Amino acid sequence: MENTLKTAFADALGIEKEMITDELTYNTIDEWDSVAHMTLIGEIEDVFDIMLDTDDIINMSSFTKAKEIISKYVKQ
Repeated sequence: MENTLKTAFADALGIEKEMITDELTYNTIDEWDSVAHMTLIGEIEDVFDIMLDTDDIINMSSFTKAKEIISKYVKQ
């Protein structure tokens, strides 16, 4: 799941997968702003075939938090 999520982040934000670490947080890079956040949400929903609820969309403020949120929807 983590590698798939990294790919979704890279594709949505237009960055290299190597830039995606547990320390990556919202607005710490120029590519992850409010507009890109919605693109990221759409990419995650498409890749994992899920529909995130509003609270999870708002709370997804880091790659680490994204892993935690996605794990509620995707059983490994």
